[in-house]
Amino acid sequence: MKSFRKELSFNTKTRRAYINITRQVRQAIDESGIKEGFVLVNAMHITASVFINDDEAGLHQDFERWLERLAPEKPHSQYMHNGFEDNADAHLKRQVMGREVVVAITEGQLDFGPWEQIFYGEFDGKRTKRVLIKIIGE
Repeated sequence: MKSFRKELSFNTKTRRAYINITRQVRQAIDESGIKEGFVLVNAMHITASVFINDDEAGLHQDFERWLERLAPEKPHSQYMHNGFEDNADAHLKRQVMGREVVVAITEGQLDFGPWEQIFYGEFDGKRTKRVLIKIIGE
């Protein structure tokens, strides 16, 4: 059994963003040489997310509206966490969207269903954050 580790780095210009990272994950699989196994992709920050969904702009706008209704950014005073920081909403949005995904690798390819893509979700951007790609298999 082999393992391979790679980190991606993101620094979004906006506070919130959704970035399709499927191409980078596929590239890491190619670099690993692993043909059968699993890939774990996880956000290494508590105000960011990795999730699987469709790459459709309208859906991303729906995520944004839905998450903002669930955990609105402002007023900052509505959150107990917001004293030293003003990002409590980002912590809550991450809880909803999730920390990581695990995808099977079959014949060197992501074993996806129709339309599935891997996304990095940023909820407190404008600073550098990391995503871990860990591949295990043969």
